[in-house]
Amino acid sequence: MPHNENKPVMYSALEVAKLCGVVNQTAINWIRNNHLKAFNTPGGQFRVYPEDLVEFMKSRNIQIPAELRAACYGESYILRSILIVDDDRGLNSVVAKFLSKRIENLGVFQAFDGFEAGSLMTEKLPGIVILDLDLPGIDGFDLCRRINSSEKFGKPAIIVITALENDEVESKVNELGVNCFMKKPLNLANLVDTINGIL
Repeated sequence: MPHNENKPVMYSALEVAKLCGVVNQTAINWIRNNHLKAFNTPGGQFRVYPEDLVEFMKSRNIQIPAELRAACYGESYILRSILIVDDDRGLNSVVAKFLSKRIENLGVFQAFDGFEAGSLMTEKLPGIVILDLDLPGIDGFDLCRRINSSEKFGKPAIIVITALENDEVESKVNELGVNCFMKKPLNLANLVDTINGIL
């Protein structure tokens, strides 16, 4: 992960404690017990790199604050990254290429089932998820619930895309807190407008 030069490149134990929502002694104990990687300054103070803190927080399912994500990835990387989740590989790739060409400085990631999506969301923390509902593994409805009920995914905006014709589908996903609902076949220009509105 690249450092963001405009942010601190390391944190003290006290700063770690504040970011994790614990008392200072707890952060010190994590470091002393080798749960959290750190190093000592010449003055004997602990210092932690943002990347190491993010990995530790992920392993403990601790919410990663926006300022820490920005310190690791850069503000634009977090806000301008999209994960496309669709098991139709052809459509997934078409959407990925179209968005990459039409939206500047956009990080595009692809997943082809619910399990891969969960792994990539935890690793990449995309700002927006384009989610097909009819997925192998974890279905899209369940994935919507997980995204909105857990802080570890960073609470991305969700755009649902589906070929399902059931009239209740749209109201069901709206109840799950999605930002936008689109039916297939997709109008890619409308999708770009929607994404730009979110960004």
